[in-house]
Amino acid sequence: MGDVMLAIRKCGAGLRRCLPWSRYILRYMSAGMTGRKIPAAPLPSEEASLYVHWPYCLKRCSYCNFNKYISRDVNHAEMRACLQLETEALLRVSQVSRITSVFFGGGTPSLAPPSTIAAILETVARRADLPVDAEVTLEINPTPMGLASLEEFRLAGVNRFSIGVQSLHDEALRVLGRDHNSQDALHTIAEAQRLCPGRVSVDVIFGRPGQTVESWEAELNELLSACDDHVSLYQLTLERGTRLFKQVEAGQLTMPGDDVTAHMYESARRILGKRGFLQYEVSNFARNGAVSSHNISYWRAGQYLGVGPGAHGRFIPHQEGAILREARTQTLEPDVWMKEVRCRGHGTRRRIQLGHLALLEEVLAMGLRLVEGVSHRLWKEFSPDADLQQVFGRSTEVQDLQKRGLLVLDDRGLRCSWGGLALLDSVLPPLLLQLQAYHDHQGASG
Repeated sequence: MGDVMLAIRKCGAGLRRCLPWSRYILRYMSAGMTGRKIPAAPLPSEEASLYVHWPYCLKRCSYCNFNKYISRDVNHAEMRACLQLETEALLRVSQVSRITSVFFGGGTPSLAPPSTIAAILETVARRADLPVDAEVTLEINPTPMGLASLEEFRLAGVNRFSIGVQSLHDEALRVLGRDHNSQDALHTIAEAQRLCPGRVSVDVIFGRPGQTVESWEAELNELLSACDDHVSLYQLTLERGTRLFKQVEAGQLTMPGDDVTAHMYESARRILGKRGFLQYEVSNFARNGAVSSHNISYWRAGQYLGVGPGAHGRFIPHQEGAILREARTQTLEPDVWMKEVRCRGHGTRRRIQLGHLALLEEVLAMGLRLVEGVSHRLWKEFSPDADLQQVFGRSTEVQDLQKRGLLVLDDRGLRCSWGGLALLDSVLPPLLLQLQAYHDHQGASG
């Protein structure tokens, strides 16, 4: 599950999607790898989404310890060729026939030449069905360089931009180590909206050093006056080894307390709602239906291929005769990854076969991030022999969460309440324990 979180963290390490619950996943999901005597998972569809990781940045932000590399001498031709080769290899081994969406993340993928983006999309279209209206997202660093390339990226096939604004306060951007200013961000948003109206997302960080609830509310309102129809909120967290961590440890900077950041999150939900944005996931808000279909596919436990250094994927390698989904991780270091791709067509470094329990734990943990939660139909796709009511309905811990108004289990499925979504950190562990206990019992009685 930690792999899934790495695959979808749009801004790298040092941010969390409001709640640090992924540590519970690592603790409680290990049982899913043990091959218990439980029913086999159903075969998935032949569809998948595609994540492409561009590992390079011009500089490292003060809060980030994600897989990225500072290089002034990138071999773009070789990188493009290897990304194409690995895309072909993973499409072949997965036997996926349709790619539903593509997301170029990083790193700073807006540093890639637009021709590289076009080449990867052409490779996908040659090897699988890539619908003409498929969502193709590119993360953009809102620097003058990123701004200048937007139109070329649009011509290359990108139809959605995700802009790492992070803040509209120049001093905050300096503390975060960003290489843009507030005016750069506003100009990039405006140009992106011109090119892709209704399909521009902005990322913003709260819980920054010295930030107050009042300053956060004012900043968010200013951003909403300029942004398009999608906003992603990220709470800043301290990652050991980063420059920001060292500055806070040395007393040079002070982080807001947990009560303050919780207040910031709740005020943001309220402000976004008043401005017409509907929350559809813990950290994501959209109006006019502008949800990210790519990320929704993660949260609904869809297959995805991960291409590029350090990318993560979840799919069944049908070409090898497999019937179980695997969690795959590509080699981290770009130069080593390229050598491996040239040698064997891909740079897969780690493969973990997901047992049925592990897969259900992912369905649960990812699905509860969504406001809609886990529907009965989705659960049945992965658990045809035990429905949500059978697994969770008799649990006293689950019943207690319902009585406290944090969880709902009804004819629509299993989901967090409005208040429960903000406390997913507390809601999820007892559900994972109950799922494990149910399958332990089924295995023992079977």
